[in-house]
Amino acid sequence: MLALVWLLYATFGMGSRAIAPLVTPILKDLALSYGQMGFILGSWQFMYVFTSLVAGTILDRWGIRWSLLLGILIVSFSLLFRSFAGSFLSLLLMVVVFGAGASIISIGTPKAIALWFNGKDRGTATGLCMTGPGIGYLIALTITNSLLMPLTGFSWRLTFASYGLFAFGVALLWFVFTGGVRMRSSTNRYAIPRVLHELAKVRNVRVLALLGLCSFAIMHGWNNWAPKILESAGLSPVWAANAASISVVSGIASAIFLPRLIPSFWRARFVGILALLAATSGWLVTHTVGPGVFLGLVLIGVAGGCFLPLEMLILMETPGVDAKYLGTAGGLFFSVAQVGGVCSPLAIGFLVDASQTFRSAAYLITFLAIMIFLLTLLIDGKPSLLKLEEEPAGGSPFDS
Repeated sequence: MLALVWLLYATFGMGSRAIAPLVTPILKDLALSYGQMGFILGSWQFMYVFTSLVAGTILDRWGIRWSLLLGILIVSFSLLFRSFAGSFLSLLLMVVVFGAGASIISIGTPKAIALWFNGKDRGTATGLCMTGPGIGYLIALTITNSLLMPLTGFSWRLTFASYGLFAFGVALLWFVFTGGVRMRSSTNRYAIPRVLHELAKVRNVRVLALLGLCSFAIMHGWNNWAPKILESAGLSPVWAANAASISVVSGIASAIFLPRLIPSFWRARFVGILALLAATSGWLVTHTVGPGVFLGLVLIGVAGGCFLPLEMLILMETPGVDAKYLGTAGGLFFSVAQVGGVCSPLAIGFLVDASQTFRSAAYLITFLAIMIFLLTLLIDGKPSLLKLEEEPAGGSPFDS
């Protein structure tokens, strides 16, 4: 089950970054401005703001198997039908749809981990699963321009279609191999508005949502624009994508080892330290050359690889946020966090249009990093308990 959930998360990561190496041909073919492209890059995160709470409710009510199947099918649809986009609006629509499926997968992953693992094993499983998007990013960055584009006659449309067919194949694997698995999931019926109200009263939940907003802003802004930032420094599209993958590799390594090694009482403080590393890396990439750029790529990968795993572990271990409420709690977290994911790529696009330099991205990352550091000081070691009286279990037609 861990391997299957990892594969879904990796496919989501690959699909979310498939567009980044294709920015240059899409800009040319559809005659888009940097601002319009920034809007497209952040649009699927915008969908999270509206679908995350719904996705969390679906996960808590339907269970893991059917919810995640729906999520990966939506991802496949989005990638496949981008190949038919002929304008800014049509491409925007297909990227927006991606966010609905992505929200189910990204919220369902920590819920699945919380159901199957406890203690240190939970930290290890979280770190391993969080490498999925990173490896997906790495695949998208390294094979899009160097392999898929040549194989498809340098057609960005057929490249998207290839990714869509792959995601559909993953959906089939998930459906077949989870058919005989007993899903451990609560199907008790409870009042969602009441749960949300009670969760919002827990201090850690509120602070983590704001932490997620700032950390998502840093990483989505960087991941979406990294190839173009490196192209502007003089690298070819292929080499820019390969260089951007350095941060992905370092992020994968940090996600595997650090969440397990960091003691629970140090997790919040460590997030603050990572934010300062991210700020330093932004300046190194945009203001230096050679070794400085390489160091910056490594540092931002280390920081970005651990932001979400550590935030999710803090949320999982907050008293009162039980596994049966984790879908709803995760939905609340992502609905706020993805505001940052939406605004950051858009803001960078408009800042570059206005300043004609990607150094403005470093200023934005620095501001966000300082906010993260200050917010980590507010994490409460003894959050208040969430107490709810559940309605009698009524079962669900989607139970395994």
